[in-house]
Amino acid sequence: MGCEVTAFSSNPEKEQEVLAMGADKVVNSRDPQALKALSGQFDLIINTVNVSLDWPPIFEALTYGGNFHTVGAVLTPLSVPAFTLIAGDRSISGSATGTPYELRKLMRFAARSKVAPTTELFPMSKINDAIKHVRDGKARYRVVLKADF
Repeated sequence: MGCEVTAFSSNPEKEQEVLAMGADKVVNSRDPQALKALSGQFDLIINTVNVSLDWPPIFEALTYGGNFHTVGAVLTPLSVPAFTLIAGDRSISGSATGTPYELRKLMRFAARSKVAPTTELFPMSKINDAIKHVRDGKARYRVVLKADF
């Protein structure tokens, strides 16, 4: 689709999977040295996680005028020094998943571009197993429940 994609992950075990999905490179989001080496490299960072990270080096990875966009519902405040935003003319934005119209457009784009999610299927009768699987950090990458009653 014309973009160079760098994936951030806190789980080194996912690196080969993420590269196989099409990422150009993978960076450990919990490695301060790796994050520092990315300073000023990204026009856009899309955050999909709902956990708190060390945000300043992630914001510093943005280019001048870069945007950090979150769709991940992080429950704690995003803490970043104002100077990091001001000096780099950087911005922060966020959005929900979209309106029904936008979701239809997204689905058409995904179908046309042959983009498909990686999911794991659990029967609804095993919902407790599915929840434990997610909480244990073992989900690859979305868990789907299927009615079996």
